[in-house]
Amino acid sequence: MNKGERNTPGRQMAEHERAPLMLVEAHVDARGAQRPLYLDLADMVHLPEGCYMRDCTKMAGEVMTFAIRHRSERAVSNLPTPSRLPPRKRWIEQLPVARDRPLLGAAATLALVGAAFLLRLVADPLLPSGFPYVTFFPAVIVTSFFFGVRLGSVSALLCGLLAWYVFIPPTYGFALTQGAGFALAFYVFVVATDLALVHWMQAANSQLASERETSRQLAEMREMLFHELQHRVSNNLQVAAALLTMQKRQLTDVDARAAMDEAGARLALVGRISRQLYDPSGAAQPLVPFLAELCRGVIDASGRIDVDLQVLGNQRLRLEPDAAVPTALIVAEAVANAIEHGFGDGRAGRIVVEVERGVEGGLGVMVRNDGSGLPANFDLAASTSLGLRIASTLAQGQSGSFRLEGLEGTTTATLSLPAHLLTSDG
Repeated sequence: MNKGERNTPGRQMAEHERAPLMLVEAHVDARGAQRPLYLDLADMVHLPEGCYMRDCTKMAGEVMTFAIRHRSERAVSNLPTPSRLPPRKRWIEQLPVARDRPLLGAAATLALVGAAFLLRLVADPLLPSGFPYVTFFPAVIVTSFFFGVRLGSVSALLCGLLAWYVFIPPTYGFALTQGAGFALAFYVFVVATDLALVHWMQAANSQLASERETSRQLAEMREMLFHELQHRVSNNLQVAAALLTMQKRQLTDVDARAAMDEAGARLALVGRISRQLYDPSGAAQPLVPFLAELCRGVIDASGRIDVDLQVLGNQRLRLEPDAAVPTALIVAEAVANAIEHGFGDGRAGRIVVEVERGVEGGLGVMVRNDGSGLPANFDLAASTSLGLRIASTLAQGQSGSFRLEGLEGTTTATLSLPAHLLTSDG
């Protein structure tokens, strides 16, 4: 990172009169993986030399209309919308069972009542008098719990009649004596309480399941809307970059064309960063993996396969989302400037990016290269390089600093940021 003005990432493509690729939308393939869908504005829009900016805007709008129609026809039908995702219910949320098969529920109710009656007959010699309902209460509770309060009420009626007829003296009859009336009243009170409790429990569980499903759908919808918004913002930036590239064709001044190239490339870079960086939940992304992918993209865009990259640091360091975009732009400028000026003479080399916490808990990002080094008496404050001025301004806007130093055959760009920009995970 060294001297003078330089090209920004993506300059090579602009010099060949090609507009940036625009990410229209991510579609889902047959295996469920998201694939990016790109449109090349240069291939789709051919402008004459005398085209004005309003013509460029109109054509770009037509491209966007085509992209939206393409997405609606081929991508949206495959998106995992809440209605297409089968909800995963807990087993208790599926109670009562057999709601749509009443015959099965009735058969199960009769089977439980019969089992309770047979068990009471078998246990009758072993039980003292005064326990006519001892095996019927569980049958009522189990029936109402698994098959609903309606079948539970039927079970309670059948069990009460069987107990009254067979086990309440005088047996094998429906004589309503004082003792039989007291026993029946006690039975009615107990089973009514059981049925009410089961009903309230199932109603509360059904409401909880409904609210959980609503929350799940809202969360999925929020994520879908978030990604949609991210694509729209990124696409708008890509369109703006493409318009600058198209407008550049009217210019004949070399410096003006270079300035348009740099502006378009920076807009495209911001779009790629914002798409890569943000999370629907608002959580900060791990900084080291993000910078590794970003720097690798800058090197690939330069076409240099002889420049090695190494990104080191604490994998748990996370930066606040609002500070991540300026930080990424500064690091991208440092890497791109190192490639152009440090290795501008075609020499091979290495770029090392180190991310660490400072003594006071702040963030430090060092971009080192073993290129040709800084010129003698280099002064960052007096530099006319637009990229270096942007890096310094962005750092100052975050209450940080940006330095450029040369020492022992290496050139180091250092970005220092205050501790409050790091999240608690760092």
